[in-house]
Amino acid sequence: MKQRIEFFGGYKMALIPMIVFAIFCVLFFVVFKVFEMEALALGGVIGLVLGAFLSKDWKKYWEAVVEGVAMPMNGVLIMILFVVGIFSALMAKGGVAQGFVWLGSAVGLHGGMFTAFTFLATCIMATATGTSIGTLFSAFPILYPSGILLGANPVMLAGAILSGAIFGDNLAPISDTTIASASTQSYTNKEGSADIGGVVATRFKFSIIAAAIAFVLYLVLGGGGTVGQGGAEILAKYTNPKGLIMLIPVVVLLTIAIKTREIFTAIVWGTITGTIVALVFGIITPKDIFFIENGTLTGFLYGGIKNMVGIVMFCITLFGIIGVLNASGTMDNIIQAIVNSNLAKTPRGTEIAIALGIMSSCLFLGAASGPAIIMFGPIANEIGKSQKLHPYRRANLIDGFANTLPTVIPVISAFVFIVLIVVQGLQAEYSFIQAINPISLAAASFHPLALFAVLSYSVFTGWGRDYEGPKGEPVKSLPAKNVKEAAM
Repeated sequence: MKQRIEFFGGYKMALIPMIVFAIFCVLFFVVFKVFEMEALALGGVIGLVLGAFLSKDWKKYWEAVVEGVAMPMNGVLIMILFVVGIFSALMAKGGVAQGFVWLGSAVGLHGGMFTAFTFLATCIMATATGTSIGTLFSAFPILYPSGILLGANPVMLAGAILSGAIFGDNLAPISDTTIASASTQSYTNKEGSADIGGVVATRFKFSIIAAAIAFVLYLVLGGGGTVGQGGAEILAKYTNPKGLIMLIPVVVLLTIAIKTREIFTAIVWGTITGTIVALVFGIITPKDIFFIENGTLTGFLYGGIKNMVGIVMFCITLFGIIGVLNASGTMDNIIQAIVNSNLAKTPRGTEIAIALGIMSSCLFLGAASGPAIIMFGPIANEIGKSQKLHPYRRANLIDGFANTLPTVIPVISAFVFIVLIVVQGLQAEYSFIQAINPISLAAASFHPLALFAVLSYSVFTGWGRDYEGPKGEPVKSLPAKNVKEAAM
């Protein structure tokens, strides 16, 4: 791309907005424990303003910002987030968590069995709602105190809840990481970016194998705690079998998304189905859909949109920064440096570069996987294209590795800090709950660790690697001519 904006000190000064943004990410997520996307958007705006003072032409600078915001992938991402927000709010209102609590209580699980069940339950909860942080805040108050009293190992139980939340963040078709990873990976041989249904279908094998490994480990190692009195009583407060009925709209959404490859269609019909089911079974009332009282809006329609405003603001500012990187030529220079490196001369090497790049981006942003994918996604898109890797494959690598080691590194991960904060809050309510060592928590978070092992195996052996065919379809190998071109 031809350089259109110049900076005092050279094109590298275009990185200042991104660096300022990253500093604010660490300050808010790691230092001050502020887990609000609006706060990250603030950091992005401040970075953009500071960048303007370093540019030689303010008019061209802000034109580049607007061009970045207007990128098609940003528009698609924002609209998906809004419709996803409504579905997620409906699922939260539907009480899926309470349904699984009822199931575990009815079966009479304890010790390692309860820990393994907790992992499975939080996997499904996070997949249904599409939010890892929301799953942590909803699952811990219910499953953690009761699990300890039912003989579960406290650290393993905490790791199981965190692992389940990460599983859903990686696999859910409505999670921000899935949406961002698909939206940032475009085709070479046809128009558009990777469809979410295809991305989810092709990453399922990686996620489910890692989850199976984690499930067995929690089953074997998750017990050993002291069985106390009151566990059943705590569970009883949060049981509601009707919550399991709300898995019906999840199945509808997944089926339509995978069959039609149309995520908007899938989410709309999932929301319609969920609303009808919830009304018929008395899980919600018409007022829970949309209601105005004393000048105040309530209901999951309004709440779902409102919940997404922060991340939409974040997307706008981050794509503005990407616009500056593009217009200054900095993005092209970064991409060319990676593409021309010895590491990126082969498909395997390119995938290693993508894995290292996305994990470094996550660490740079305090393990905020969604923002990291939006930031690094365009780079992975271009370097992956240099080796003809299919958009599905690229999307699965950046989303997959983003949800591995960076999510559990104690001194950086926002997820680890959230768990510690939630447990600290529960200590004030339950005398038998003790503080958790963050290093022990990281070691007990089996799913992210297993997913890293599974994806690393995939990269080094080529298992699951697809290339882009003549019409954009996934193919296992390329003609000799294309292989030679990719290696050049």
